[in-house]
Amino acid sequence: MADELTIRDNVPNQYVVVKGDTLWGIAEMFLADPWKWVDIWYSNPQVENPHLIFPGDVIGLVSIDGELRLTTIVRGEASNTLKINTDQADENGVVKLRPMARITPIFGAIPAIPREHVEGFLSGNRVLASEELKSAPYVISGMEGRLLLGAGDSIYARGEFDANLPAYQIYRMGKRYQDPVTKELLGYEAIELGTARLSDLQGDIATFTLERTTQQVAVRDRILPSDEAMLQTFFYPSEPPAGIDGVIIDSGRGVTFIGQYDVVLINVGDREAITPGMIFRVNRRGDRVRDPVNNERLQLPEENSGLLMVFRTFDKMSYALVLDSTLPMRVGDPIVNPGF
Repeated sequence: MADELTIRDNVPNQYVVVKGDTLWGIAEMFLADPWKWVDIWYSNPQVENPHLIFPGDVIGLVSIDGELRLTTIVRGEASNTLKINTDQADENGVVKLRPMARITPIFGAIPAIPREHVEGFLSGNRVLASEELKSAPYVISGMEGRLLLGAGDSIYARGEFDANLPAYQIYRMGKRYQDPVTKELLGYEAIELGTARLSDLQGDIATFTLERTTQQVAVRDRILPSDEAMLQTFFYPSEPPAGIDGVIIDSGRGVTFIGQYDVVLINVGDREAITPGMIFRVNRRGDRVRDPVNNERLQLPEENSGLLMVFRTFDKMSYALVLDSTLPMRVGDPIVNPGF
C-alpha cells in the first residue's frame, strides 16, 4: 500500500469535519491521489454506517494491521451515532476501538461532492434510448382542454400506468447524442419538466395532479415513473476500470468553456462498468497550428486540464461534475484514468 498510496506532506494527524466539507475535499487534503480513497479508508465494523462521515467527526491516520489508514477517531455530536475510544494502542500504534451505541441520521452525512451543483441532475434529466422515450405514456390534455399547464393543474395522459406507483416525472425529448468516434447512437436526453401524482386511472387514461414544474407542460410531453427512490445518494471516490476512456460530449448547462463545478456528459456508462464516484482526468485537446517556417499544419499535444467525478450513470452515458480545472475544458476533450 505504501507503494500505491502517497499521503501528502504536513497533513494533520487528525481533522475535525465541519459543515460544508465534502468527501472529495477531505480526500484531497490527505492524499496525493484522492481517487484512491477507498484504498485507504478503514471501515470500523463496530461503527454503524462506517463509510459515512458527519460534521463534528474527528478523522485521522491510524495503523491497521501494519498499514497506514484513515478512519473515524471520534464521532461528533452531529452524527448522533457511535463514538470510538482511542485512548489505548499497542506498541505498534494499533488503535483499540470501543463503541458506544446511538442512532445514526443518514441524511446528515457529508456528500462526496457539493450537492448544490448537481441537485438538478441527480433527480432531473435522464438519458434514455429513443424507443424507451418514444413509447412512454404521454400527455393528451389538460383540465378544460388547456394546452399549457403548471403546478397545481390537472392533466390527462394515455399509456400503461401502475396504480401502485403514484409518483411520476414529466419529460420532453431533448438532444440526440451520438458517439463522436464510433458514430453509435448513445441516446436522447430527456429534459425533466416537473413531477406529478397519479390521482385516477381508468383503462389507459390517467389523471395526474402537477405537483412541481420547472417549465410549462404541454400535450405530447412524456410521463415516466419517478426514479428518485432508486438514485444512489452516497458514493466514494474511486478509479474507473483499466482501459476505459472516453470523451466529453456535452455541457450540462450549455456553456462553451467548461470549468470547475460545471456538469458534463461523457460517452461511457453502465455497459463500461462505470459507477458513481469514479474519477477521470480530462486532457484538453491541443490546438491546430501552422508551422511558421514550413507552413505545415500541426496538432499540438494534449494538456492535463483537471478532474471530474461521475455522479449518475445511464446505459451508454454518464453525468459528471468537474472537480478541478487548471485550463478551460471543451466538448470533445478526452477523459482518461487519473492514474495514467
